[in-house]
Amino acid sequence: MSKKVLLNSKEIEIILHRLACQLIENHNDFSNTVLIGLQPRGTYLAKRLAFILETEYEIKDLHLGLLDITFYRDDFRRREEPLEAANTEINFLIENKHVVLIDDVLFSGRSVRSALTAIQSYGRPENVELLVLIDRRFSRHLPIQPDYRGRQVDAINEEKVIVNWKELHKKDAVYIDNNIL
Repeated sequence: MSKKVLLNSKEIEIILHRLACQLIENHNDFSNTVLIGLQPRGTYLAKRLAFILETEYEIKDLHLGLLDITFYRDDFRRREEPLEAANTEINFLIENKHVVLIDDVLFSGRSVRSALTAIQSYGRPENVELLVLIDRRFSRHLPIQPDYRGRQVDAINEEKVIVNWKELHKKDAVYIDNNIL
Protein backbone atom coordinates (compact mmCIF):
# COMPACT_ATOMS: atom_id res chain seq x y z
CA MET A 1 0.00 0.00 0.00
CA SER A 2 1.51 3.32 -1.02
CA LYS A 3 0.09 5.98 1.26
CA LYS A 4 1.07 9.62 1.09
CA VAL A 5 0.46 11.93 4.04
CA LEU A 6 -1.87 14.79 3.09
CA LEU A 7 -2.20 16.25 6.60
CA ASN A 8 -0.30 15.53 9.77
CA SER A 9 -1.69 16.03 13.28
CA LYS A 10 -0.39 19.62 13.59
CA GLU A 11 -1.93 20.61 10.25
CA ILE A 12 -5.25 19.03 11.26
CA GLU A 13 -5.20 20.98 14.54
CA ILE A 14 -4.62 24.24 12.65
CA ILE A 15 -7.45 23.42 10.22
CA LEU A 16 -9.83 22.62 13.11
CA HIS A 17 -9.16 26.02 14.68
CA ARG A 18 -9.64 27.78 11.33
CA LEU A 19 -12.95 25.97 10.78
CA ALA A 20 -14.06 26.87 14.32
CA CYS A 21 -13.27 30.54 13.66
CA GLN A 22 -15.18 30.47 10.37
CA LEU A 23 -18.19 29.00 12.17
CA ILE A 24 -18.00 31.74 14.81
CA GLU A 25 -17.82 34.42 12.10
CA ASN A 26 -21.04 33.13 10.55
CA HIS A 27 -22.95 31.94 13.62
CA ASN A 28 -21.71 34.26 16.39
CA ASP A 29 -22.95 32.75 19.69
CA PHE A 30 -24.65 29.69 18.11
CA SER A 31 -27.95 30.56 19.80
CA ASN A 32 -29.86 29.54 16.66
CA THR A 33 -27.32 27.07 15.24
CA VAL A 34 -26.85 23.33 15.74
CA LEU A 35 -23.99 21.08 14.68
CA ILE A 36 -24.82 17.63 13.31
CA GLY A 37 -22.03 15.08 12.77
CA LEU A 38 -22.72 12.35 10.22
CA GLN A 39 -22.24 8.84 11.59
CA PRO A 40 -19.79 7.28 11.73
CA ARG A 41 -16.74 9.28 10.64
CA GLY A 42 -18.15 12.80 10.76
CA THR A 43 -18.82 12.43 14.46
CA TYR A 44 -15.11 12.65 15.36
CA LEU A 45 -14.76 15.92 13.47
CA ALA A 46 -18.01 17.30 14.94
CA LYS A 47 -17.04 16.42 18.51
CA ARG A 48 -13.58 17.92 18.03
CA LEU A 49 -15.02 21.18 16.68
CA ALA A 50 -17.60 21.35 19.48
CA PHE A 51 -14.83 20.87 22.05
CA ILE A 52 -12.74 23.68 20.53
CA LEU A 53 -15.75 26.01 20.32
CA GLU A 54 -16.75 25.35 23.94
CA THR A 55 -13.34 25.33 25.62
CA GLU A 56 -11.20 27.73 23.61
CA TYR A 57 -13.84 30.14 22.30
CA GLU A 58 -16.22 29.84 25.27
CA ILE A 59 -19.37 29.14 23.24
CA LYS A 60 -22.11 28.31 25.74
CA ASP A 61 -25.07 25.96 25.19
CA LEU A 62 -23.73 24.53 21.94
CA HIS A 63 -26.04 21.87 20.50
CA LEU A 64 -24.24 18.89 18.96
CA GLY A 65 -26.10 15.97 17.40
CA LEU A 66 -25.05 12.77 15.68
CA LEU A 67 -27.05 11.57 12.66
CA ASP A 68 -27.16 8.03 11.31
CA ILE A 69 -27.97 7.95 7.58
CA THR A 70 -27.73 4.18 7.06
CA PHE A 71 -31.36 3.61 6.05
CA TYR A 72 -31.52 6.78 3.95
CA ARG A 73 -28.65 5.76 1.65
CA ASP A 74 -29.55 5.09 -1.99
CA ASP A 75 -27.34 1.97 -1.95
CA PHE A 76 -28.96 0.57 1.20
CA ARG A 77 -30.39 -2.51 -0.53
CA ARG A 78 -27.67 -2.85 -3.18
CA ARG A 79 -24.85 -4.02 -0.93
CA GLU A 80 -24.02 -7.67 -0.46
CA GLU A 81 -23.05 -7.29 3.19
CA PRO A 82 -25.66 -5.99 5.64
CA LEU A 83 -25.20 -2.43 6.82
CA GLU A 84 -24.97 -1.79 10.54
CA ALA A 85 -26.84 1.22 11.80
CA ALA A 86 -25.32 3.61 14.31
CA ASN A 87 -27.22 5.64 16.88
CA THR A 88 -28.79 8.96 16.04
CA GLU A 89 -28.40 11.32 18.96
CA ILE A 90 -30.36 14.51 18.37
CA ASN A 91 -31.99 15.63 21.60
CA PHE A 92 -33.00 19.11 20.47
CA LEU A 93 -35.32 20.65 17.91
CA ILE A 94 -33.96 21.76 14.57
CA GLU A 95 -37.12 23.56 13.49
CA ASN A 96 -36.10 27.00 12.14
CA LYS A 97 -32.47 26.45 13.21
CA HIS A 98 -29.31 26.89 11.21
CA VAL A 99 -27.93 23.37 10.78
CA VAL A 100 -24.28 22.67 10.05
CA LEU A 101 -23.82 19.11 8.74
CA ILE A 102 -20.30 17.82 9.44
CA ASP A 103 -18.49 14.97 7.70
CA ASP A 104 -14.86 14.00 7.26
CA VAL A 105 -14.67 13.58 3.46
CA LEU A 106 -16.95 14.91 0.74
CA PHE A 107 -16.64 12.45 -2.12
CA SER A 108 -19.65 11.75 -4.35
CA GLY A 109 -22.15 13.80 -2.33
CA ARG A 110 -24.44 10.82 -1.73
CA SER A 111 -23.93 10.78 2.05
CA VAL A 112 -24.86 14.44 2.24
CA ARG A 113 -27.95 13.84 0.12
CA SER A 114 -28.93 11.06 2.51
CA ALA A 115 -28.34 13.35 5.48
CA LEU A 116 -30.55 16.05 3.96
CA THR A 117 -33.35 13.50 3.68
CA ALA A 118 -32.78 12.10 7.19
CA ILE A 119 -32.66 15.51 8.86
CA GLN A 120 -36.22 16.25 7.71
CA SER A 121 -37.40 13.71 10.29
CA TYR A 122 -36.31 16.15 13.00
CA GLY A 123 -37.97 19.29 11.68
CA ARG A 124 -37.52 21.91 9.01
CA PRO A 125 -34.30 23.89 9.44
CA GLU A 126 -33.97 27.55 8.50
CA ASN A 127 -30.99 26.58 6.36
CA VAL A 128 -28.36 23.87 6.10
CA GLU A 129 -24.61 24.31 5.62
CA LEU A 130 -21.95 21.67 5.03
CA LEU A 131 -18.56 21.46 6.73
CA VAL A 132 -15.98 18.86 5.68
CA LEU A 133 -12.36 18.22 6.54
CA ILE A 134 -11.50 16.99 3.03
CA ASP A 135 -13.24 18.05 -0.19
CA ARG A 136 -12.57 15.71 -3.11
CA ARG A 137 -13.79 18.19 -5.68
CA PHE A 138 -13.50 16.07 -8.84
CA SER A 139 -15.55 13.14 -7.55
CA ARG A 140 -19.06 14.54 -7.30
CA HIS A 141 -22.08 12.59 -8.51
CA LEU A 142 -24.46 15.23 -7.16
CA PRO A 143 -24.33 19.05 -7.23
CA ILE A 144 -23.25 19.40 -3.57
CA GLN A 145 -20.49 21.74 -2.41
CA PRO A 146 -19.18 22.46 1.10
CA ASP A 147 -19.65 25.82 2.80
CA TYR A 148 -16.59 25.13 4.96
CA ARG A 149 -13.67 22.93 3.93
CA GLY A 150 -10.46 22.05 5.66
CA ARG A 151 -8.54 21.08 2.56
CA GLN A 152 -9.40 20.55 -1.07
CA VAL A 153 -7.87 17.46 -2.68
CA ASP A 154 -7.67 16.59 -6.34
CA ALA A 155 -7.78 12.80 -6.24
CA ILE A 156 -8.88 10.48 -9.00
CA ASN A 157 -11.74 8.10 -8.24
CA GLU A 158 -9.54 5.05 -7.67
CA GLU A 159 -7.48 6.86 -5.02
CA LYS A 160 -8.71 6.63 -1.45
CA VAL A 161 -8.59 9.42 1.10
CA ILE A 162 -8.14 7.95 4.58
CA VAL A 163 -8.79 10.05 7.69
CA ASN A 164 -7.32 8.74 10.94
CA TRP A 165 -8.49 10.22 14.25
CA LYS A 166 -6.47 9.88 17.44
CA GLU A 167 -9.58 8.57 19.19
CA LEU A 168 -9.47 5.49 16.91
CA HIS A 169 -5.99 5.27 15.45
CA LYS A 170 -3.74 6.78 18.16
CA LYS A 171 -2.87 9.83 16.03
CA ASP A 172 -4.51 12.29 13.67
CA ALA A 173 -3.51 12.07 10.01
CA VAL A 174 -5.00 12.19 6.54
CA TYR A 175 -3.56 9.97 3.82
CA ILE A 176 -4.15 9.41 0.16
CA ASP A 177 -3.76 5.82 -0.94
CA ASN A 178 -2.29 5.72 -4.45
CA ASN A 179 -2.45 1.93 -4.66
CA ILE A 180 -4.55 1.80 -7.82
CA LEU A 181 -5.60 -1.70 -8.79
